[in-house]
Amino acid sequence: MATLADLKTPKRNTWCPGCGNFGILMAFKKALVQLDLDRDQVVLVSGIGCHGKMVNYVNVNGFHGIHGRVLPLATGVELANPNLIVVGFAGDADCYDEGWGHFSHAIRKNINITLIVHNNMVLGLTTGQATATSQRGFKTKSTPFGSIPPPLNPIAHALVSNGTFVARGYSGDMTHLTGLIVEAVKHRGFAFLDVFQPCVTFNYLNTHNWFKEKIYKLEEEGHDYTSRQKALEKSLEWGDRIPIGILYREDKSTYRDGFPHVRGVSLTKILTEDVDINPLLERMM
Repeated sequence: MATLADLKTPKRNTWCPGCGNFGILMAFKKALVQLDLDRDQVVLVSGIGCHGKMVNYVNVNGFHGIHGRVLPLATGVELANPNLIVVGFAGDADCYDEGWGHFSHAIRKNINITLIVHNNMVLGLTTGQATATSQRGFKTKSTPFGSIPPPLNPIAHALVSNGTFVARGYSGDMTHLTGLIVEAVKHRGFAFLDVFQPCVTFNYLNTHNWFKEKIYKLEEEGHDYTSRQKALEKSLEWGDRIPIGILYREDKSTYRDGFPHVRGVSLTKILTEDVDINPLLERMM
């Protein structure tokens, strides 16, 4: 069992003071401790953005990939070794802009991984441009007259893509977020957790105070997370009240279940010495 001390790394944290990423980092570490996992059971995959440093700050196996490619890498790890707990960390631009195609298909395939998106609604690493979740009218370096299109709704997209675990958290409520991460990792299938993560340096609109005035917890209002229709209705709430918590979850077969000959077996354990691929090559010629 890993402790918080075991999960610490010697890397110096370079996030801005007050960054919402700190809340996600600590919530994730606490979740690993609550899940009673050993460090060698867990693999983290991150992309490009401020969130990408997660692999440097958690003392488990990690792979820092390129922009928008968290999910292909995480999928490869999971399909190669089903005995690992695979968690992908992405930013809103990393996942909802560059990686949008991967996001949609990983959900519908129900790949057995957890995806945690640091959603600060701005490009923080490149010093403040608009992303797919930036609010309409939001002025940035790339949108000096205000963002023109309406923001993407990743929660609604996940639900209509038949997502089996769809949740939203807030980095300013670490206890609540820790619980959501625990449930996401325990879920068998694609677990999607979008996390509001205020960027205190470049996002002047979606601040901690802005979120605190609007968010409410679904579990405190008796939300039925077994109903996809009710979850979709909640996903469309935006304005004075914004829900956080588990919107929807269901048990369903995973993508790997469709491969019975390797189900539950690490590909590295499958012997290949006696496999003759010549007949296959001849059929392809």
